Amino acid sequence: MPSDDPIADKDIAHHEMGSAFRHRGFTLYWGARFFAMFAIQIVSVSVGWQIYDMTRDPFDLGLVGLFQFLPALLLVLVTGAVSDRFNRRMIMAVCLLAEGLCAAALVVLTLRGVGTVWPIFLVLVCFGIARAFVGPAAQSLVANLVPPEDLNNAIAWNTSSWQIGTIVGPAVGGLLYGLSAVAAFGTAFTLFAAGAVLMAFVPRPAQKMVAQKTNWETLMAGFRYVWHEKIVLGAISLDLFAVLLGGATALLPVYARDILDVGPWGLGLLRAGPGIGAVAVALYLAKRPIRDHAGLAMFFFVGAFGFFTVVFGLSTIVWLSIAALMLMGAADMISVYIRETLLQLWTPDSVRGRVNAVNLVFIGASNELGEFRAGISAALIGTVPAVVVGGIGTMAVAGIWAYTFPALRKARHLTGRV
Repeated sequence: MPSDDPIADKDIAHHEMGSAFRHRGFTLYWGARFFAMFAIQIVSVSVGWQIYDMTRDPFDLGLVGLFQFLPALLLVLVTGAVSDRFNRRMIMAVCLLAEGLCAAALVVLTLRGVGTVWPIFLVLVCFGIARAFVGPAAQSLVANLVPPEDLNNAIAWNTSSWQIGTIVGPAVGGLLYGLSAVAAFGTAFTLFAAGAVLMAFVPRPAQKMVAQKTNWETLMAGFRYVWHEKIVLGAISLDLFAVLLGGATALLPVYARDILDVGPWGLGLLRAGPGIGAVAVALYLAKRPIRDHAGLAMFFFVGAFGFFTVVFGLSTIVWLSIAALMLMGAADMISVYIRETLLQLWTPDSVRGRVNAVNLVFIGASNELGEFRAGISAALIGTVPAVVVGGIGTMAVAGIWAYTFPALRKARHLTGRV
């Protein structure tokens, strides 16, 4: 069990901006993650275009995300247990290769001129299953690849790879799909294969394997640990409810078309805004990590995320809207960075995979349900009120959680050993 204040176990010297990259295993891992995130964005954008070209039914676009998320939800007890019981490096390598094969299957379906969407949806389910196993292994592996004093730097860089992929991937995917669907899916296959090769060359790290027999108790260990460890429960549930209430991404097309009147190019800028803010902050945190009052900082920036959501919701000026979205992304990046570092440091390696599986389901649920909440609210009370009320709700959640989880509020240093 962790000590009463594992976050303050150890004080460390100033980090170099790329201190995590001194470790060969992390460098290879980061490259693999970057290629994979880039490829995922290309597949998501291209499949969306392809399916909408085939059916012209927006409901089918919703199914694209649903079929990729459901495997993580349905397999949550299995994916985390596998991550704790087997070599995380090889889990990632095998699953990245499986994702590449799914991209190759989309190439084959495209060349054969598939006339219905269901074969594509079947491939997306397989794609979602592979991603469900990659997630807990990838999140847990970071702490095995670098020493504790470089973990916060590694998490900052790891998050930046996801954000860069989110910014650049959709644009590249759209350009490639403009050339041909085969070019888009073929590029994704190449990136997944490259990621799998990089992971195969990651030196096998130290990992505390689960030795006990698999049963209901071991499968539920992740949920049980999250429930009993209030810092972990507070951090995960804070993200769930903050994003559930404050998410406005689903309504960006409405703002671009009806409120800001900027058209498709403006929608691209709006979508890129949060990612640009997040990457800028991630690079800053890689050089200057948070050294004190981490818990208070997390609550403050979750509240700031809600505040800038309100600003965006009320804005009718393009530059102010983009600036608000960038600040939303920056604030969210700080809270994500703190939460992920606390989560990895506080959780023992023997149960880290199962805890990360729970965390990823919560994150996925908050994103999916957040968009659903935003859409339903906009239909009932209007787009602007839906965004503004959601932002106010996020600020309220930050205050309530700060009061309810005092141990999380008092967490200070993002260093320690579990």
